[in-house]
Amino acid sequence: MHLALIAAAATTGLFIGMVICSEIGRRLGKARLAGHPEGLMEGVGAVEGAVFGLLGLLIAFTFSGAASRFEDRRHLITEEANDVGTAYLRLDLLPAAAQPEMRELFRRYLDARIASYLNLADPVATAARRAEAAALQTEIWAKASAASQAPGVPSQTGMLLLPALNEMIDITTTRATAMQNHPPAIVFVLLAGLSLVAALLVGYGTSTNNRRPWFYNLVFAGILSATVYVIVDLELPRLGVIRVDAADQVLIDLRESMR
Repeated sequence: MHLALIAAAATTGLFIGMVICSEIGRRLGKARLAGHPEGLMEGVGAVEGAVFGLLGLLIAFTFSGAASRFEDRRHLITEEANDVGTAYLRLDLLPAAAQPEMRELFRRYLDARIASYLNLADPVATAARRAEAAALQTEIWAKASAASQAPGVPSQTGMLLLPALNEMIDITTTRATAMQNHPPAIVFVLLAGLSLVAALLVGYGTSTNNRRPWFYNLVFAGILSATVYVIVDLELPRLGVIRVDAADQVLIDLRESMR
C-alpha cells in the first residue's frame, strides 16, 4: 500500500482511538464517582501534568526534526544542481573532440536523475532509473578520466574536472541517504501511545460533567491526530501532501540550459 495512505489510515485510527480512550476515561471517572462521591482520585493533576508535558516535548522535538529534514532534502536538490552544473561547465576544459559525447552523457544522466524522483510510488521504475544513472556515472567518469589524461591535455584539466565529477556523484548518495533518514519507529509508537493516554486522562478529568463533552474531546483528538499526520507527512516529502517536488525545478531548468 502507498505509504501516504498508510500514514493517513494510521492517523485516522489514532483519532478514533483517542475518542474511544476519552470515553473509557469518562466511564472510569463515573465509576470512581459512583463509588466515592467525595470526588475523583487525588493526584490526577500531577499525572496529567507529567503526561501532557512529555507529550508536548515529544511533539516539539519530532516536529522540529521532521521540518529540519524536509528543508535539508530541499537544499540537497539545489546542491546537486550546483554540482552537476559546475561539472558540466568544466567540460569546456576537455579537448573539443571529446566534448559533444560528454555533454550528451550529461543530458542523459540528468534526465535519469530527475526521473528517478518523479514517481517513488513505483519502486521498479525508480530502481531502473537509478541504475541507469549509476551506469552513466561510471561511463562519465571513465571517459572524463581518459580525456583529461590524453596527450597534450594540460594537467590542470583533470585537477579541475575530476573533483567536480566526484562531488556530482557523491551528492547522489547523500540524497538517497537523506530520503531514508527518519526517526526510529519507537518514537512514533511512543507519540501515539502518549496521545491515547492523554485522551484517557482528558475523559477521566471531564467525568464530573453530567453531559458528555463531545466537542472538546473531538477537538482535542482532531488537533493531536492532525499534528501527528503533519509530522509523518513531512517525513515523506515525495509521497504525501507536503512535497519537495517544486524544488526539482532547479534541476529541470539546468537540463533546459544544456540544450
